[in-house]
Amino acid sequence: TEEVVAPAPRIVEAPVEYTYKVVNVYPHSTEAYTQGLLWHDGKLYEGTGQHGESCLRITELNGKELRSMPLERQFFGEGIVLLNNKIYQLTWTSGQAFVYDAETFRTTAIFRYQGEGWGLTTDGKSLYMSDGTDKIFVRNPDNFRVERTINVATNRGPVQHVNEMEWIDGKIWANVYLTDSILIINPENGNVEGIVDMSGLQSAEDKTVRTDVLNGIAYDSATGRIFVTGKYWNKLYEIEIHPKK
Repeated sequence: TEEVVAPAPRIVEAPVEYTYKVVNVYPHSTEAYTQGLLWHDGKLYEGTGQHGESCLRITELNGKELRSMPLERQFFGEGIVLLNNKIYQLTWTSGQAFVYDAETFRTTAIFRYQGEGWGLTTDGKSLYMSDGTDKIFVRNPDNFRVERTINVATNRGPVQHVNEMEWIDGKIWANVYLTDSILIINPENGNVEGIVDMSGLQSAEDKTVRTDVLNGIAYDSATGRIFVTGKYWNKLYEIEIHPKK
């Protein structure tokens, strides 16, 4: 009989703990329930949620809105990503991803998927999609088929509620829903290599009864700037991170 060899146990080292420094502060619309955020060609692209409020919008850093396209009321918008002059936008529970021409916002395709849609990012070739669990699905941008599944974990086990994501220097940065943490994930094995403690970013005087959780990471690869915000937040923050001492 052929000997069955058990797979080697997964080894996940304890993540490096980071803190942050605010470099600049910019205005952000308190009407925007931020689900997806990205930087492209000197502008911020944002996908927002809530039934009847969901949209895809482009703004300048000063908060000026350049373009906005609402989703139909039955759709709850989620994460967005831009690849090959196409914008992909997830929906939460409708199982549909909309594809738009980045210049005109004209819908060019609609893909269907199982489960919930949360966050989206890209390595420049494939799409990476979260669904609120500990999984990230690597999808083909041409047909949205799953090519590989990444299981996100720290040395303490799987991490649930992986949400909005951004590709930064070969790693996936991800918000963890309902927390002030940003994960830095190795996309090859799903190991969390760093955790950024973002607590205290939004001051008490900037909060209202509507202010919701931290969500939204955008990266300007040309300058290395990193922007973060939250749902219905009044500010967008440019940050740097440093290891905790």
